[in-house]
Amino acid sequence: MNTSAQSTAPKPEAGTGAATNDGEGTRFRVLGALSFSHFLNDMMQSLILALYPMLKGDFSLSYAQIGIITLTFQITASLLQPLVGFYTDRHPKSYALSIGMGFTLVGLLVLAVAPSYAFVLLAAGLVGTGSSVFHPESSRIARLASGGRHGLAQSIFQVGGNAGQAMGPLAAAWVIIPLGRPSVAAFSAFALLAIGILWSVGNWYRAHRIAAARKPAVAAPHRLNLSRGKAIFSITIIISLVLSKSFYFSSLSSYLTFYLIDKFSLSVPAAQIYLFGFLFSVAVGTLLGGLVSDRIGRKNVIWFSILGAAPFTLMLPYADLYVTGILTVIIGLVMASAFPAMLVFAQDIVPGRVGLVAGLFFGLAFGIGGLGAAVLGKVADVKDIDYVFHLCSFIPLMGLLTALLPNIEKKRRVG
Repeated sequence: MNTSAQSTAPKPEAGTGAATNDGEGTRFRVLGALSFSHFLNDMMQSLILALYPMLKGDFSLSYAQIGIITLTFQITASLLQPLVGFYTDRHPKSYALSIGMGFTLVGLLVLAVAPSYAFVLLAAGLVGTGSSVFHPESSRIARLASGGRHGLAQSIFQVGGNAGQAMGPLAAAWVIIPLGRPSVAAFSAFALLAIGILWSVGNWYRAHRIAAARKPAVAAPHRLNLSRGKAIFSITIIISLVLSKSFYFSSLSSYLTFYLIDKFSLSVPAAQIYLFGFLFSVAVGTLLGGLVSDRIGRKNVIWFSILGAAPFTLMLPYADLYVTGILTVIIGLVMASAFPAMLVFAQDIVPGRVGLVAGLFFGLAFGIGGLGAAVLGKVADVKDIDYVFHLCSFIPLMGLLTALLPNIEKKRRVG
């Protein structure tokens, strides 16, 4: 007997984020604060990736050890994020975001003075812990502030993080590489700034929860006619697509600089500029993906984003330096547009579980990215970096799995 996915979810509680539209318009000031905090958060986190060439030289690391740094950071985030989301779905914490940012602050300070590889791993783990709190809680508040424009809200929130990731390599090239690793400590000032902004967001969240508790629970705008099994199957497909995207992005974000240095003899600062171009295109693609998905539907965006990147990823290993720069920008632009659509698609399938779904998806994205970095680092040690890029070029073909997703929405126009 079929039951709707809505009926299997817990009844929405006031202030938990289960109600997706409280009758107010889109709160752009809240979304802007979340996006800017996401920018600061991910800029600080991306310093770890940008420092890989320096860390490799400082501690005589292999590619596999470089991959383990990514694995440590992303495993701490991936394992904790679903747990944080699951807990806060039931017990919202207004100021959890500021507390989580404190872990990132401490992690940066440890990274700046780390005397050994073990302390580098400790720093990565602390930064990952901060991320495990930040992402599911910020995603929940973004949905609350969306005014029903869920794709747009997730894109505004996520584009800040992508822009921050893009700034990491530039910060490393302009500040940390010339001044040395201790200069990482200066970036802790950004963590303090983020803590202050997120405390203000926490004030809004607390006021929203108090106001929501005084009103009847808002019913979901529609029910999805999906059986429990179909809902689980759909979530599994979306997760598979998230994993394929994250695995491929891991190959570029972790090893693009090494690929360019090895294949085209670029300097470290020059390679960082190419990495910035890729990460900046990811930021733009994320914003466009959310805007478009509210209008033409999530599934259409997922089709275009994952499978549409395949021709470009397949060309990348055979391109010269100039074309490589163009292709990495196109790949970042196209593939990044999927994540907001996939996240909102999943939240629509499993209503009332906003934090859990966000934590699960962000956590899996971090986790598979870390695992991918470690595995690809080992492959690069055995083979070479060029082989890694040939191997990963086929991953976007998994976008064909999109055909198995249900059609749960009509085309929308948000005015």
